[in-house]
Amino acid sequence: MRWKRAVGRVFLAATVALTGFVGAAGPVGEGLGGAPGGGRGPMTLATARDLTGYLGPLLADWNRERPGEKVTLVELPDSADEARSQMITELRSGAGRYDILNIDVAWTSEFASAGWIAPLEPERFALKSFLPPVVGTATYAGKLYAVPYVTNAGMLYYRRDLLDREGERPPRTLAELERQARTIAPKHGVGGYAGQFLPYEGLTVNVAEMVYSAGGSILGDEGERVTVDSPAARAGIGFLARGVRDGWIPEAALTFKEEESRRAFQDGQLLFLRNWPYAFAATSGEDSKVAGKFGVVPLPGIAGPGTSVLGGSNLAVGTHARHPASARDLIAHLTGEPVQRRVLTEGSLPPVRASLYEDPELVRRFPYLPALRASVLSAAPRPKSPRYEQVSLVVQAVTHDAMAQHQEPGAAVRRLADELAAIRRRG
Repeated sequence: MRWKRAVGRVFLAATVALTGFVGAAGPVGEGLGGAPGGGRGPMTLATARDLTGYLGPLLADWNRERPGEKVTLVELPDSADEARSQMITELRSGAGRYDILNIDVAWTSEFASAGWIAPLEPERFALKSFLPPVVGTATYAGKLYAVPYVTNAGMLYYRRDLLDREGERPPRTLAELERQARTIAPKHGVGGYAGQFLPYEGLTVNVAEMVYSAGGSILGDEGERVTVDSPAARAGIGFLARGVRDGWIPEAALTFKEEESRRAFQDGQLLFLRNWPYAFAATSGEDSKVAGKFGVVPLPGIAGPGTSVLGGSNLAVGTHARHPASARDLIAHLTGEPVQRRVLTEGSLPPVRASLYEDPELVRRFPYLPALRASVLSAAPRPKSPRYEQVSLVVQAVTHDAMAQHQEPGAAVRRLADELAAIRRRG
């Protein structure tokens, strides 16, 4: 089953490893880039290892239609960190082995600021047809450095059957979520709320969503300004720390990544779960104890719907690409509507084309699309910084200490601000 092969790489890994798909032909035009004359010919596409089973045949479709511009897939390790490391090693060499790179949305600023990927002409791509927030993940310093290919946004999964028994609706605010997790869950012998709280990239995402949903931010001016020391950040991180302290976030959730949290919800152990759209199909399967008993809504915020962090991946052209014009054609092809439809229907991955979220046939097949569309439209990128990896590690470490009750939230926020400022100064 495709989901069970793919789910283990879901945020940083999945947004990279589950992409690079090709489909029907898209627009063709001249590009910019490093090779004389625009550069047409064979090319490579680097991505983390694909386990979905349909990438090969789709690449064959492109190669059959344009044999003079054959694309070869370079598969890197499953691990997002390892894939990123190998990409950077190759890009630093200047060898030009990678024409196109399938990069996590959080890497765009780092790769662009380092000069590893080339700016793109916005008019070459149908950016106005994309869900608006996703375009922001592909820009740096006011320029387009990549094109969104797959998006993602966090959503709130809830036990519809249990809320119905209590005459309650799914929460629209964080206060409602806390009340229901604290009072309803114990009545039914389940945990209240969980997300991805192990210290890894998923925790950075969960923390950013809480801070954003409380009305705050972590960094400004693309990493040049630290903005996290605010009442909103204290409220967001305080929400998570209080949940563990008071028991409506199970202590076991401090060890959860995507799959651990999904299995807990699927096995009937949770009232609420923050997770990605991929969990819908798996939680609806025959082996799920809650199949047909759950629903999905946008994440809650302070006074209404909250703010998810945008996930997904972007396609970029390497600065030393051998054939950048062909690479740009392939990116336009991959982000065209026909291919984006196949990304959803064959890959079960959220497309970037807005029209697909309102297609009646697709909504019947993927009933979470309206909630996902709302989540994406209100979503925001992870903190932009050329030193994103360091930023993420600091967010993880400090917040996990607060959730584990090793530091009170106010002190944790001040420490986080100090450590982020130190990263900026070192940069």
